Amino acid sequence: MRVLVTGGAGFIGSNLVRRLITDGHHVVVVDNMSTGRAENLSGLDMELVTDSVLNTDLMKSIVSSVDSVVHLAALGSVIRSVNEPLQTHETNVGGMLAVLEAARVNLTPVTVISSSSVYGANLELPKLESMPIAPISPYAASKASVEHYARSYAHCYGLPITTFRPFNVYGQWQRPDHVYAAVIPLWIDRALSGKQIEVHGLGDQTRDFTHVDTVTEILASTTGQGFNGGAPINMAFGNRISLNEVLAMLTNEVGMDLEIRRLPTRPGDVHDSQNSPNLVRKLFPHVQPIEFEDGFQRTVEWYREQMSARQP
Repeated sequence: MRVLVTGGAGFIGSNLVRRLITDGHHVVVVDNMSTGRAENLSGLDMELVTDSVLNTDLMKSIVSSVDSVVHLAALGSVIRSVNEPLQTHETNVGGMLAVLEAARVNLTPVTVISSSSVYGANLELPKLESMPIAPISPYAASKASVEHYARSYAHCYGLPITTFRPFNVYGQWQRPDHVYAAVIPLWIDRALSGKQIEVHGLGDQTRDFTHVDTVTEILASTTGQGFNGGAPINMAFGNRISLNEVLAMLTNEVGMDLEIRRLPTRPGDVHDSQNSPNLVRKLFPHVQPIEFEDGFQRTVEWYREQMSARQP
């Protein structure tokens, strides 16, 4: 199968490209490198187009030549969206529309990536897909719009669509050096470098962390299909791990005390996040999620190896 992965040079994207190639697919990547890196795809047998999904003519041309699309291209980060709301909307919502418009010509199946951040002010735990969403950041609002467009295209045009809401994905190839880096890669990198770690709030915030290999296994298994008519599927398995627990595990992995600086809570951040995995387990019974302790240990070791390789 010929598969287009938008945002394929990014964190989840580059891991998915590797998985799809291993599964025997021919992969085309479109990425403008705003957050992705070409080195993430170094040595891989695939086609790379360095351009934006907002280039509608390009998207129509490429989508017409593939059998399936996995749309990962987006501007992530709640904090970035607070600082850059217009750019976040244009990239996330405009990019989604460009992909859907290109795909509906030949009814090319599309996998859409939303976010658990859409639950926002809905504080009930664990999260169920049937719960109301209540975005509290521009990023979350853009992802809610993405979901609505996906479902409307499935309904109006019969476009085969699968929509996922990942929670907190972590693992290899996640950038620690970006200004909006996620907590796990940022903290691991700073801990291994002997640098101070900044913690926003008390550290009692909880997250449903999911290893990227679990995510790519699910995405690879849905390539070329359409599940639930675009109705969102939560992609997490019920973990509820506090940031303080992550710090304790990291301390154990590096074998020394961490220098921690406490800062105020950031606007737009959700305090707690946890999924009820009933639907994802029902739809993907073959997927055995990687336990957090194991996945975190693997991730620390991967960053340690990367750091060693960069040293003279």
